[in-house]
Amino acid sequence: FFWAGGYGVATGGPLAWGLCYNKELSPEKTYCDDYYKYDYPCTPGVSYHGRGALPLYWNYNYGKTGEALKVDLLNHPEYLENNATLAFQAAMWKWMTPDKKNKLPSAHDAFVGNWKPTKNDTLAKRAPGFGATINVLHGEQMCGKGDDEAMNNVVSHYLYYLDLMGVGREDAGPHEVLTCGEQLPFGKNPVSTSSS
Repeated sequence: FFWAGGYGVATGGPLAWGLCYNKELSPEKTYCDDYYKYDYPCTPGVSYHGRGALPLYWNYNYGKTGEALKVDLLNHPEYLENNATLAFQAAMWKWMTPDKKNKLPSAHDAFVGNWKPTKNDTLAKRAPGFGATINVLHGEQMCGKGDDEAMNNVVSHYLYYLDLMGVGREDAGPHEVLTCGEQLPFGKNPVSTSSS
């Protein structure tokens, strides 16, 4: 379900409108990446916009997730919006599975501290916590941009749900662990300044 932005006078306030939709409402594109045309070819007329409880985007993500779950999501991405059980199975698979090809930890391992940062990760200001989880799931869309509105929206919803569950915000960690605004996205490493 998507983190939907409420509006200031919405019933319950803007954060109460957090998990509302099972698909992206107004996709700007079809999210077909021809780089993957041999492994995960796009089906004509199909859009790979965000769908599901932890939204999938792009043909290669629908293809990989469908292979793992033994469901033809590449040809039928709408299954994620029409089947809540499948949507949550896909979300759990995405949450728990590291991306070995791109050398990303699982979102779960980044969140709970099972992932151990390398020297490059530390130099890139990536540390276990909620910010690294945003980085795994959204990378350069939200991270490394300082005080980014989209990232702040995700963090605000996270804190709102902690409040609803009675978990103290102080347990969420300091700002630099809670956000990814200062973290380089995974896959990007700091430029070496060593002299020869």
